Amino acid sequence: MEEYDIVTKEVPTFYFIGVTTNKSSIMNVFPLWMKELGRPEVIIEGMDLKIHDKPEAYKAAVAQIKYDPLSLGALVTTHKIDLYEAAKPMFEYFDPYSQITGELSSISKLDGRLEGHAKDPITAGLSMDHIVGENYFGRTGGHVLCFGAGGSAVSTVLHLINKEAKGDRPDRFIVVNRSQPRLDRLEEMVDTLDTDIELEYIRNQDPNFNDEIMANLPEGSIVINATGMGKDIPGSPISDQGLFPKNSIAWEFNYRGELDFMHQALRQAESRNVFVEDGWVYFLHGWTQVIAQVLQIDIDDELFARLDEVAATTRQ
Repeated sequence: MEEYDIVTKEVPTFYFIGVTTNKSSIMNVFPLWMKELGRPEVIIEGMDLKIHDKPEAYKAAVAQIKYDPLSLGALVTTHKIDLYEAAKPMFEYFDPYSQITGELSSISKLDGRLEGHAKDPITAGLSMDHIVGENYFGRTGGHVLCFGAGGSAVSTVLHLINKEAKGDRPDRFIVVNRSQPRLDRLEEMVDTLDTDIELEYIRNQDPNFNDEIMANLPEGSIVINATGMGKDIPGSPISDQGLFPKNSIAWEFNYRGELDFMHQALRQAESRNVFVEDGWVYFLHGWTQVIAQVLQIDIDDELFARLDEVAATTRQ
């Protein structure tokens, strides 16, 4: 076994592995949720890693959870794919979604084994269903344009592919990413699945070209910012001159930061009838799914509604 600098915790600790964790609302929400769940002794601690950090950094983060008894587990954001690739041999179990997507958002322990789960397909599904309702694509004929090809984008694609009703699946899903490897990874995953959705993969980092892609979408389309731009890094994938499709949905996966993409959409909310959604619901589902896994509890609709109310008290 490799040697790791393990910190022996004195209280049950839930980790948040991210980039700027102290800026997250979860730091204020988590203690209130633990009180609501009857687990006030559980604390949260952030682990900030660099974007695309060294494999050793990911292994060290996982080792802390694996080898310290009171390190209960973690939610992983931003690093879902990189951590999976670096620390895969350290886990005894991965759920099917992790194996399909090659990423993980949840680290937990059960009966002495370290488990990795990809909760994002569930989280993305619950969030999207909340926003669009049933038969959205059947009603509108809209397509989906997703900027970013990381874990959240992969999970959104997977969720839509698994939708049984034709009206709940778009005819076309376009993914735009700044680098090629994640596009290739997504395409490899989709190629193993049976779907009637036309997937298009575009490598681009020019906001003006992204404007052109967006301009060619039909009315009623969904435009997603899954890049982290506006939160982890500055800017937006589109320019201020980019026009959203009429009667469309602009879905900003982030809920904090400068949120340039969201504000660009809000400026067109009236003139082009753009419905704008931020990442708050995604945030709530993402965290409650992982907390349920790590603490081995069931969060039903009634309890989720209570946790939503508690979290809402912390929003500025």
